[in-house]
Amino acid sequence: MRKDPRTPRSLPFLRQDFAASLVVFLVALPLCIGVAVASGVPAELGLITGIVGGIVTGLMRGSSLQVSGPAAGLTVLVFEAVSAFGLAALGVIVLAAGLLQIAMGLLRWGRWFRAISLSVVEGMLAGIGLVIIAGQLYAAAGVPAPDSGLDKLTSLPGALVEALGDREALVSLAVGAGTILLIVGWRRMPRRPRAVPGALVAVLLAALATAVLDLPVATVRVGGVLEAVHLPGTEALSSLADPALIGTILAFALIASAESLFSAAAVDRLHSGPRTEYDRELVAQGAGNTLCGLLGALPLTAVIVRSSANVEAGARTKASRVLHGVWLLLFVVLLPTVLAYIPLAALAGILVHAGWKLIPFKGVVSLWGRHRGEALVLVATAASIVAVGMFEGVLIGLVLSVGKAAWEASHLRIEQTDDGRDAVRVRLQGTVTFLRLPQILDSLEALPGDRRVVLDLSGVHHLDHACRSALETWAERHGGADAEAVRAATDPERAEEATAARVSSPG
Repeated sequence: MRKDPRTPRSLPFLRQDFAASLVVFLVALPLCIGVAVASGVPAELGLITGIVGGIVTGLMRGSSLQVSGPAAGLTVLVFEAVSAFGLAALGVIVLAAGLLQIAMGLLRWGRWFRAISLSVVEGMLAGIGLVIIAGQLYAAAGVPAPDSGLDKLTSLPGALVEALGDREALVSLAVGAGTILLIVGWRRMPRRPRAVPGALVAVLLAALATAVLDLPVATVRVGGVLEAVHLPGTEALSSLADPALIGTILAFALIASAESLFSAAAVDRLHSGPRTEYDRELVAQGAGNTLCGLLGALPLTAVIVRSSANVEAGARTKASRVLHGVWLLLFVVLLPTVLAYIPLAALAGILVHAGWKLIPFKGVVSLWGRHRGEALVLVATAASIVAVGMFEGVLIGLVLSVGKAAWEASHLRIEQTDDGRDAVRVRLQGTVTFLRLPQILDSLEALPGDRRVVLDLSGVHHLDHACRSALETWAERHGGADAEAVRAATDPERAEEATAARVSSPG
């Protein structure tokens, strides 16, 4: 590629990165505010997290084009933490989670997050999406939402019926619905108008309509950014001794890390630039969260929506994400009062759309056709998050995933063929371990004692020591003096010719 001679060599892609940073800023602005409001914290804290994610995490090594900030994926967890421990404890939780992420990165544990089952991660996002959608529909109607995810879903029909009889609730719902329709329809616009994100256009139009028509809808409550900062105090730090708080910290660290690293893998598939260094990226995410915790702000993760917008806008280096953080900072300093014109129903509409995109409908259908076990893990994880809670739901998903892997590792098929003339043929397929030994021996000991046996092991992937010894003992007992009463076949092409009386491992 030919470089523009007017561009400094130290910043060869400044023009592309500058343009991309403006696009990412416009995408991030309404999301930062919406995620904060949905999390039950002041809107300014979402903007602070976006600034830290852009400038601090953006400057660090790891993933060059991935953009970090407050994410819809952590909304449920933050809301639960603030409800349980209070806003003052949020900074301590995020601070400790950030330090834990740094430790995991320095210990080179970043790569191990890629070993987490994709079904668990997608199930986690689906569960979060369902809770976000249900909760934000209440917000769109301007009515309080129940606390638990299950109550949000079960009480939703009744709440919507009540809203139909309330004029203010209907107006608020109309603003939220209009926001969603505009975001969805904006993708059908010509290419040039699409350069401006649909979510930003929807928020601006909703704010304009609310102001001009004097609509009876609630708007964002605005305070000073410095007043919104809550440095962790002694009392908040002492709460680290609470076991429940420790569990929440682990949940923040693990879920934020998994979401960031899975996002990095997805972003790497969108561009041909440098690949993500997972351990360094985990350190960068931890540094950002550590600072967010010190400021009492929301936790940050890598966000696929902003990251994909960054790549699609033509970003070439990390300068684009750093600049987007600078634009957020300038907005907070110069135009904070603009937030007071934004209707909460419009932000709810943005988050309903974001929650819908978290649910992998096509992925579930595809998994059901190819790997039903994985599909069940995904659905069970999502359902558990809705019914029980974020942390518990993810744990249930991990346990189910490990259980499924263990079951598949010990899965075994035993087929018996007997034409009444030649030897009885017993074929074992799968993994032969001590877990299946009772089943194998029951089948073998039920064979006629006066017949020759061909034990076909050509379909066995693994034969452990305990099973090999047990099969040798059974073969000696079954054959007695006849050395060839039991023949073991390990080669599928020569199974009929195998004459070894001794049972051995298939390689």
